[in-house]
Amino acid sequence: MTISRRGLAALPFLAAAPALAQSFPARPVRLLLPQPPGSANDVVARIISEPMGRALGQPVVVDNRPGANGMVAINGLKQQAPDGYTLLMPGVSQLSFNPHLYPNLTYDAAADFTFVAPVSDAPFILLASKKSGITSVAELLRRARAEPGKLTYASAGIGNSTHLSMEMLADRSGVTFTHVPYGGTAAALTSVITGETDVMILVLAVALAQVRAGAVTPLALVAAQRLPVLPDLPTQREAGIDAPVMPGWFAVVGPAGMAEPVVNQINAAVRAALADETVQKRLADNLLVAWSGSPADLQARMTSDSQVWGEFIRRRGLRPE
Repeated sequence: MTISRRGLAALPFLAAAPALAQSFPARPVRLLLPQPPGSANDVVARIISEPMGRALGQPVVVDNRPGANGMVAINGLKQQAPDGYTLLMPGVSQLSFNPHLYPNLTYDAAADFTFVAPVSDAPFILLASKKSGITSVAELLRRARAEPGKLTYASAGIGNSTHLSMEMLADRSGVTFTHVPYGGTAAALTSVITGETDVMILVLAVALAQVRAGAVTPLALVAAQRLPVLPDLPTQREAGIDAPVMPGWFAVVGPAGMAEPVVNQINAAVRAALADETVQKRLADNLLVAWSGSPADLQARMTSDSQVWGEFIRRRGLRPE
C-alpha cells in the first residue's frame, strides 16, 4: 500500500498544517547513512527510499557517509538546516551505545536530533564453531563455568554490537570468555567457521548462509521470539539465557529543531513505505523486521536501550580501542 501526497494531506494530523508542511517537500530529500554501501542500514534505506519518495512526491536520495563510527554522517547532518530536506538513518549504536562508549563524543543523542520515525529491527544469532564441539547453550555455559576464560568469542571490534552482546550474555550467565576482536564482521565470522574462535553473536542475516551450509552450529536466536526461517532454533531465553536481547534497529532522524508538521509528514511517508507489501517482502527476505511507529515510539526505544546498555557499558568499563 502507498499513500499519495493528496492522501498524506488528508490525514488528520496534517489537516490544519501550516504553509510549511503544505509546501514540503519542494525538492528531493537526502537520506544520509553512517555506513557504506552493502551494510545493513544501506539495505534498509534502499528498500524504503523509493516508496517513501512516492509518498512524499519527491525522490529520496540515499547518500552514504561512512567513517568514524557514524561521526562523519552525524556531523554532516548537524550542519544542515532543520527543514526536512536532509535526514539521517542511524542505528541503535549511534543513538544508544556510542554516548556511553565514547567519552568525547561530538554529539548529544538526546538533544542534537529530531526523532522522526522508526524503520526496522534485526534479530541476532548465537553460533558455535564445529571444531568447538558445542551444540547447545547448556553445553556452552557448562564448559564456560568449568574452565573460565578458556572459550573464546569473536567480535567485529570493541564496542560493536557483536562485542556487547557476548559480554552481556557472559555477565548475566555468570561466566567468562576470552574476547578476540577482529576488523569487521566477515573476519570474525570466518574465525568461527575455521575454529580459530569458539563462539560469536552476530546479525542473523549475515550468518544464515553459513548456518544453512552447516559451516557453524546455531545455538540460539538472540531475539524476542522464534522466526520462521529457523523454526526449531530456541530464543536465548528459551535456551536458558536471562539477558536483554541485543537491539538491531534503524530509524530516521533529522537535525534538531524540525517543525512538527514536517516531522509528521515524513513519518507518514515512512509508515506508508513500511505498509507496502513489496517492502515487507524485501525486508523479510533480508531477515529484517519492519518497525512502524511514531517519533515518540522511537525516542522511548532509544532511551530504554540507552539506559539498559549504558549502565552495562559503564559497569563493565567497556571502551573502544
